[in-house]
Amino acid sequence: MIRSKDIFLQQQETEFNYITKQPKKRTVMNKKDQLNALYQECNLTKEDVYKHQHYIIITRTGIEKIQFAKGIKVSFQPIEVQRDFCVIKAIGELDGEVIETFGSAAKETSHNKYYMEMAEKRALSRVVLKLTKAYSLGVFGEEEADDFKQSVNLQKLAKK
Repeated sequence: MIRSKDIFLQQQETEFNYITKQPKKRTVMNKKDQLNALYQECNLTKEDVYKHQHYIIITRTGIEKIQFAKGIKVSFQPIEVQRDFCVIKAIGELDGEVIETFGSAAKETSHNKYYMEMAEKRALSRVVLKLTKAYSLGVFGEEEADDFKQSVNLQKLAKK
């Protein structure tokens, strides 16, 4: 029996090839296939990705692998820098698409005291994931929240 979800995942979009004057079909990839394509294209390994309760988390090295494999250009601008708080704007460009996003860090949101560096890591993670549409697939960067860190999750499991 075919379920409606299976039909949805097997949907095809029709495009027109103006050179051959024939319609061409391409299969719409489901979430798992899109993630696998990203992993393969960017040479991600098991060390670059892990599962957190409801999300897939990509480590800092994984984010940088994606950035370099895709040729994403990123620049940073400090927006606000204080002793216990920092906001950094990341401006990223991929294939002509430009996205601006922010990363922040404060004593309430970071166990580390180097707030500017944490804000920059968070901004980089966000701009890379937004440009690659990874957020729409349920992927987050490890730096986005201290609770996402793999070492923190392993410690929580050990306490249970």
